Amino acid sequence: MNKGKFYLIIIVLLVVVFGLVYAGVNLTSNLGKSEKQVTAEDASKKLNRLYSKLDVKTVPPVKGQIDLDPADIGESLPDISKFPITVNNTTDHYVEIFSSTEKGGAGVDGWLTEVAEAFNKEQPEVNGSKVSVRIRNIASGTAADYIKSGKYIPDAFTPSNELWGEMVAASGVKTEMISKRLAGNVPGIVISKAKYDALIEKYGAVNVKTVTDAIANNEFSMGYTDPFASSTGLNFLITALNTFDSSNILSDKAVQGFEKFQANVPFIASTTIQMRDAAKSGRLDGFVLEYQTYVNAADLKNGYVFTPFGVRHDSPLYALGDLPQEKLDIIKKFADFVAQEKYQKLAKEKGFNGLEDYQSELAPVEGGLLASAQQIWKEKKNGNKTISAVFVTDVSGSMAGEPLNRLKESLIKGQKYLGKDNSIGLVSYSDEVDIDLPIAPFDTNQQSMFVGAVNSLQAGGGTATFDGIVVAIKMLQDELAAHPDVKPIIFVLSDGETNQGYSLDDIKGLIETYKIPIYTIGYNANIKALQSISSINEAASINADTDDVVYKIGNLFNVQV
Repeated sequence: MNKGKFYLIIIVLLVVVFGLVYAGVNLTSNLGKSEKQVTAEDASKKLNRLYSKLDVKTVPPVKGQIDLDPADIGESLPDISKFPITVNNTTDHYVEIFSSTEKGGAGVDGWLTEVAEAFNKEQPEVNGSKVSVRIRNIASGTAADYIKSGKYIPDAFTPSNELWGEMVAASGVKTEMISKRLAGNVPGIVISKAKYDALIEKYGAVNVKTVTDAIANNEFSMGYTDPFASSTGLNFLITALNTFDSSNILSDKAVQGFEKFQANVPFIASTTIQMRDAAKSGRLDGFVLEYQTYVNAADLKNGYVFTPFGVRHDSPLYALGDLPQEKLDIIKKFADFVAQEKYQKLAKEKGFNGLEDYQSELAPVEGGLLASAQQIWKEKKNGNKTISAVFVTDVSGSMAGEPLNRLKESLIKGQKYLGKDNSIGLVSYSDEVDIDLPIAPFDTNQQSMFVGAVNSLQAGGGTATFDGIVVAIKMLQDELAAHPDVKPIIFVLSDGETNQGYSLDDIKGLIETYKIPIYTIGYNANIKALQSISSINEAASINADTDDVVYKIGNLFNVQV
């Protein structure tokens, strides 16, 4: 072979190889796009195609016996041992203190834990007896539920802010403020720098009033946390209502202003973690957070601006109930101990005692008003939209026994938290998918059929989780076609182990296109598998393998439905 022919062959081979590589890159790129992105135009076709391949049957309705009594928070609360003792008493003479989680935990959230350990190590005396403290780490809203319900009342309580103390006092529990402040903290709205600058340019300042105006005008996308459970969420609710009518936060003017504002709030988080995840996705311009958490979050300090609002979060300390004088003296001695300069310096190292110049924007709010404001939020949080929710329940063989029993208990007790103005449906799946209850308004009749359908669930067969989700999406899209203003939600209750039918890759594009949040509740579950479903549209995932599942689900339903 001469050199000319040899070089020609080499050139041809290079061109062919290059063409194959180029085609392969484009093919891979196009495949990636088709798998990851489904346009709104194509979504309906794809959904109908996936649905048509399933064997779906509608189960005849069965009515069940319903309990019309309101939900009992105390009954749903687990044993108090669910919440850890972070500092144990070292003497027979002691007090137990409920502490909010930003200071009663460990690490940067362990300031009060470290101070209490130092107090106990010093072995102080009251009336000649050595005394100590026991610290239980528990979120302020949950702690208030235990105390108000009477299920468990500690000797003392240090929530994040005074709002919880007011609510406890209004419930009839004797409450005495021992210290107005253990360590300084402030709630705030954390706003991306670009959006903050845009708000300054238009409104001249950034505060709750300008933020609520911007949200009402659909210029600002913000999330906040559940005001039944979160100190910052409750504070934001009261502050927002106050911006609409400072003379009466429950007036028609305040409620109407809140409704307009709330109609444009895209996201209410069950937990701070869920809200942070949503913020990282870039879908939110801002969200609420305590300053102590903000300064300890390296990923927030550079790209976000902190704007304080509402009442301060100075961790007041209350004595509860009719305590003997000795216990009151121990609580007072502990409050004095905490106030020492070296422990206040430690608090600053943990992120407390910053923004000391900030003064509370609100006067104290009576506990009865706070409870009424929470109820207004419950009724108005969805604006002028009603919720359409489909529960997708796993009845495969792996759910037999205790997992299915817990699933049924969760739904039977949790359904009391479902708003009566919303619409509810139920789907179950194993090898195939059943529509156990078509979507309909959750009146007494639908509630009875929901309970009957749940009680009739039986386990057996394989696990086709994503087939069940396809059916739920189809039901909700049909509902939206008839009622365009509804807000769709899916709840998946499962062990997370899919072994049949469609995969997450098959339907992920649909979930993203339709933007339906899918909340997952795991029973003896592969929690990571369920979290991968919930994370698509920033929904929460709950581990039901704990004795507080009914309480958790009640809170979830309270926020989302």
